[in-house]
Amino acid sequence: MLNILAISGSLRAASTNSALIVALAQNAPPGCHVTVYDGLGRLPIFNPDDEGERTPAKATMLIDAVNKADGVIVSCPEYAHGVPGGLKNALDWLVSRDAAVGKPATLVHASPRSLFARAALTEIMRTMSFALYEDVTLEIPLLGKKPPEVEKTLAEPTNVLAMRNTLSAFADFIRSR
Repeated sequence: MLNILAISGSLRAASTNSALIVALAQNAPPGCHVTVYDGLGRLPIFNPDDEGERTPAKATMLIDAVNKADGVIVSCPEYAHGVPGGLKNALDWLVSRDAAVGKPATLVHASPRSLFARAALTEIMRTMSFALYEDVTLEIPLLGKKPPEVEKTLAEPTNVLAMRNTLSAFADFIRSR
């Protein structure tokens, strides 16, 4: 059984990125278990002076979750043409650790407009030595939809199939490493 950690870069209660990763978890194919990380908003601001034995418990929980995962999925909104601060902060807690090195990761998208954030996040994750899987990309346009419409869109058979196919392809990538 592969254990995949899914992280939404959004803190909004009605986040389409969060809805997408929850739907991925609900539609995981056999052999994959997707855990949704929900601690982004509770992480303290990264400070290199607080690393090592001074690492805060919430940051340690994130680091441990990434270490234990076979792969990581990130769904990220774009704020002012960049990666949201909360997600960047989470990644900063991983920078000096081995958790990201060689860890299979992939990006999924809830908006076709987040091109700058995608590019920035890809660069950040490559710099951190994540093993980015980019052969199959999942983009389900949810931008501007209200929660009931998001739920309906994510439940459409073509989108469920796209989520399963993306997870299956990512799982094959993880297994091939």
